[in-house]
Amino acid sequence: MEQIWQAVERAKPKPGSPHVPKPAQPAAHHPPLAEVELNSAYLLSKRVVSHDGADQRSRPYDMLRTQVLHSMEQHGWRVLGVTSPTPGCGKTLTAINLAFSIARQENQSVLLVDADLRKPQVANYLGLSPRDRGVLDVLNERILYRDAIIWPRAGNQQIAVLPTASTRESAERMGSRAMRTLLQDLKRDHQIIILDLPPMLSSDDVICVLPYIDCALLVAAVGQSKTSDVEASIGHLETTPLVRMVLNKSTENASNYYYS
Repeated sequence: MEQIWQAVERAKPKPGSPHVPKPAQPAAHHPPLAEVELNSAYLLSKRVVSHDGADQRSRPYDMLRTQVLHSMEQHGWRVLGVTSPTPGCGKTLTAINLAFSIARQENQSVLLVDADLRKPQVANYLGLSPRDRGVLDVLNERILYRDAIIWPRAGNQQIAVLPTASTRESAERMGSRAMRTLLQDLKRDHQIIILDLPPMLSSDDVICVLPYIDCALLVAAVGQSKTSDVEASIGHLETTPLVRMVLNKSTENASNYYYS
């Protein structure tokens, strides 16, 4: 575990990064097109908790939110990719909880995009019914992206979600001109875009899309992620700013760190 923490320290943003900040653009707000009320009990069964600020389990995500937004605002970044070295590290859950945590802040809107075109899981975690519209349909020019967005609400919190179906041609779609155009359109219309990306080392999908995103969040898992896998993932992200690294599935009790 000490070796993983050393990798975490090496992954922290360093001053003087050669990455050129992108100027922030004013976000255009569109009315919800397909509102969906989420089932609170189902969300809890999937450990989606950060829509409820009173839930103590949301606090680590709130801390992560503050750190991530600070880095993104400081550099004018808009598109955050969430990935992991290998499957099962909790990247999708982290992306969803981070999105809801951001949505709880005043004057903040967030779009969560399921960009894991091999094994999409965002809709399943939220309890959304399978849809015949999503990222793939947008990339294939069968639908406008605004018509594929869902607006799920949990309690008083609402986010925008762009789901997807799966495809065996994920790398080709991720690196396509259509994907680049889609991300440009999303940046024009939304404040913060979170991409739930595939695991870094499972395919070349993430590498294909890295030139189109502003920064990345890497999710590793205690007792599962090998130090060599974490280091390999960081190596692939060498030219993409890594805003934070999340060490997930820790057995340490964090309750003592919170005020009651």
